[in-house]
Order: sequence, then structure tokens, then C-alpha cells
Amino acid sequence: MNATRGFTFDFHSGTIVAGAGCVGRLGDELDRLGRERAMLVSGATVGTTPAVVDPIREGLGERLVAEFPETNPDKTLGTALGGLRVARERDVDVVVAVGGGSTLDTAKVLAALSSHVGSTGADDAAAVAERAIETGNLPVATDGDPLPIVAVPTTLAGADLSDVAGVTLTLDREVSVSSPSSESSEGPQSGGVSDPRLMPDALFYDADLYRTTPRSVLAASAMNGFDKGVEMLYSPHATPITDGAAARGLHLLASGLGTIREQQMDEDRLADVLDGIVCVQYGLAGADAYRASIIHAFGHGFSHGFDVHQGTIHGVVAPHVLRYVFDEVDGRRRLLAEALGRSTDGTSDAAVAESVIDAVETVRDDLGLPRRLRDVDGVARADLDDVAEAIHDDSLLDVAPEGVDPAVGEIRAILDRAW
Repeated sequence: MNATRGFTFDFHSGTIVAGAGCVGRLGDELDRLGRERAMLVSGATVGTTPAVVDPIREGLGERLVAEFPETNPDKTLGTALGGLRVARERDVDVVVAVGGGSTLDTAKVLAALSSHVGSTGADDAAAVAERAIETGNLPVATDGDPLPIVAVPTTLAGADLSDVAGVTLTLDREVSVSSPSSESSEGPQSGGVSDPRLMPDALFYDADLYRTTPRSVLAASAMNGFDKGVEMLYSPHATPITDGAAARGLHLLASGLGTIREQQMDEDRLADVLDGIVCVQYGLAGADAYRASIIHAFGHGFSHGFDVHQGTIHGVVAPHVLRYVFDEVDGRRRLLAEALGRSTDGTSDAAVAESVIDAVETVRDDLGLPRRLRDVDGVARADLDDVAEAIHDDSLLDVAPEGVDPAVGEIRAILDRAW
């Protein structure tokens, strides 16, 4: 943290609703927002799983006028455009995004494109998408209103309370995955969009829906969400508000996440997990700053050319990245230790650092995630040079803890230790 006291915190979340069965109140929330024609956006699996969509359909009632179960992990401009066409045809006035981060990102991209209507009233979204492919920039129209979003997450990656979305800049709906070191790895570029108007107007965290998500998906996404709490505490943009929320969230997650692997998830611990995942992302993507950091930069290094969940990578690399951070700077290790339930009384700084790392490894092991990169399908040691370069170029490395600025060689050394 800066030696000078004082902070700026500019974060405006939508209404947060949590609890088993809470999607039954979706219609009431839409009424409060003055929205009458909803489109359900989801992936094919989520959108055809009765245990997920039937309660949502019932909660929305006659307000549900369209469904678009066609999102996928590639989250392309083409998919968002396809969804927008359906929304236009059915005169939709709100998007209900159900699923994981890919679906929520696609919904935000769809909303961003929906803001572009020409002076004659013509839909300019397709032209804007084509320009985005050329320029790498997808704007939200300054003189247009994006479709509002209601988010119903079913994973724990912790990117729900956000006005940021990633997108693959292609009009195709799917993108093939190839090794980053192969000659055929040239493909569409990735981009992003960020605007306060893309923050969901409401978010529903329904424990009953999380019970339908495959445990492996929940576990990987949970590691990603958990690391957001870790990074919120040592972010150079940390504030007393984000400290309080992230520390509480880490405490809830560290004690509750193990239930994900149990055959019958414990009701109270699952409720703690959902409360925790809200807390660790509260303020993550504020107008004043984005507070994810170096661990997420490492995760992004495996985003292209690898068919692997980012949270799985987090589980492997986070302990090694933290050890590097603690070797370079304090990294607010005592605050992290306290949040993770580890004692710091009469303990040396070095021992506190090891205790934090051990706590993170315990969470990873409780989730049943791999411990080494060599155990992750599709990752080869020959890829690590390219991955190190991608990490070094990632924008989140610019907001590493103050005093942390690894060179490519240092990043590669961390990856080698994780191998």
C-alpha cells in the first residue's frame, strides 16, 4: 500500500440476491427494474438441464420470451451477434445470463453490441463487430443504451460482479484450440470490453443451481475465485473496503470449499462458499481500478492454445507465484494469513509467508486439483517459453504488488518450479 493515507473506491454493483431457491424471485426483480421481455442466455448443457432452467423459467414466468442456449468457452463476437439477432427479433428488453464466465462474458458483449443503433434506427452491431476485429477495440456506444443484464452464475470463478468481459475477435462461433508453439496457432485475437453500464443490474446466487454443476467445473472455478480474494488484498489498488470484503470472503471460502468434493454438499458450507465468492469479488472491477494481479496474469498465459480451465492452472501456479512475491516484497502476508485463519502471533515474516502458501495449497488439495503442470492434460514443457512471454505481456502484470516486476526469465523459472 502507498505510504500516503487515503483511497478512492468507485464500485456500483447490481442487486445481490443469495439463497437456495432465490431464482424463484427473478420475476419480482424484473418487475422492480421495469423489464417485461427477457431472453435466457446460456450454454447448450446448462440450457438443456431441467434442474437449472426449469426453476428459472418458473421464476420468470410470462416475462420469458426467448432462449439462446448457444454460448461456448470461445465467447466469440459471432456468438454474441447471434444472440443479439434473437433478442432483436423477440423485442427483448433484458438478458438473463445463466452459467459460467463464458456465458456471462458473452452476455456482456451482446449487451455492448446492442448499444449501437444508427441515426436512422438501423442496427449497427454487425458493422461495429467487424471494426472491432480490425482495431481490437469493442466500444459501448456513448449515445446508446446496452441491454441490461441479470446474472445467474452457476460456477465460482468470481467474475460476476464485474463490468468487464473478454471476447474472441471473430465472427465465427467456435475457435479451434492448438498448441501455442505450433505453426498453426495463428488465429483470432482476444479483446475485451469494459463499461460501467455492463455491470449486471441484479445477480442471483442460488445454491440449488450450483448443485447441478459438475464437481470438476466447480472445483476449478472455485480456485480462480479464491485467488481473486488473495489478489485483492495485495493489489496496489487495495482499499479498506476491499480489504474487509476480501478477507471475509477468503475466510468463508477456505473453510467451506472442501464440501464441493463431498457426495452431498453440506448446506451451510455451500452457503458460506456462495457468500464468500460474492465477497472476494466485491470491488474487483471498480471504475477506479481492476484489482486482479500477477496470479491471474499467469493464468492468462495458458488462455490461448490450451484447452484447460484457468482455475486448474491457478491451483498449480498460485503457490509458486506467491513464494516469488513474498521473496520480493511483504505482499501483506500477515493480513493474508489472518484472513486464511493462520496465526501470526510471535511468528517470523518468513514463517508467515510459508503459512499463507500452505493455506493456499490446502485449498487446492481440498478441491482435488493438480499440483504440477506436468499433470495438466495438454500442457507440454516445450510450451513454457511461449507461455512465459504471454505472461510477461499480460496487462495484469502491470498491477502486481508494488515492487514486483518479473522479467521473462524469472517468469520461466517460476513455471519450471511449477512443472
